[in-house]
Amino acid sequence: MQEKPTLSRKIRSFVLRQGRLTKGQEKAIQQGSSKYVLPFQPNNLNLDDCFGRSKHAKILEIGFGMGATTAQIAQSMPEQEFLAIEVHTPGVGSLLKLILDHEIPNIRIIQHDAVEVLEKMIAPESLDGVHIFFPDPWHKKRHHKRRLIQAEFLDLLASRMSVGAYLHIATDWQEYAEWILDELRQHSQLTNTVEEYAEKPNYRPTTKFEQRGINLGHGVWDIVFKKQAGLPV
Repeated sequence: MQEKPTLSRKIRSFVLRQGRLTKGQEKAIQQGSSKYVLPFQPNNLNLDDCFGRSKHAKILEIGFGMGATTAQIAQSMPEQEFLAIEVHTPGVGSLLKLILDHEIPNIRIIQHDAVEVLEKMIAPESLDGVHIFFPDPWHKKRHHKRRLIQAEFLDLLASRMSVGAYLHIATDWQEYAEWILDELRQHSQLTNTVEEYAEKPNYRPTTKFEQRGINLGHGVWDIVFKKQAGLPV
């Protein structure tokens, strides 16, 4: 089996601001955590066991925010299974409430740092897709080192993707879109599905925040790459 790479320098791409839980979020955490939240563990998950079924595509989402997009995509794609990572407790509670209210069976949540989850819990070549929607752009130049999308992280991520798996990143920060595109183009196993930026796939809903920006003339850039066969990363 392919050796599990680790990052030589940990990327801290988030600031932990937990905020206050609503009563609905708190109740959802109490009622739904035992079934839908997977505890962090220092060894590989069996993703089929986590969802209780096999031979279904496994999609990882990193940083789902309040979970509305995750819930919508999972509902529209019931034949796929979504492992959703978020560090913020209100977001976890919000997604759990959506799962319980709408009886969405194909989502599991991990509340932990995504880099450590990838390093410790995700087996090599076990993912069929990865979603990273609107990651923090860390727009000040001195903070660029905190950006999630960097060469070492892409090496780790690619090692967990099966051949043919896709990576879909969306951002509303143009300079970060250019950064992401440049980083991905340099990766030996990831190839662009189009010339530059992709049309927004139908499965990704437009959020209220995104639509507000579009109405003001702001851009949104979708970037979709696929893993090709080649030398191990």
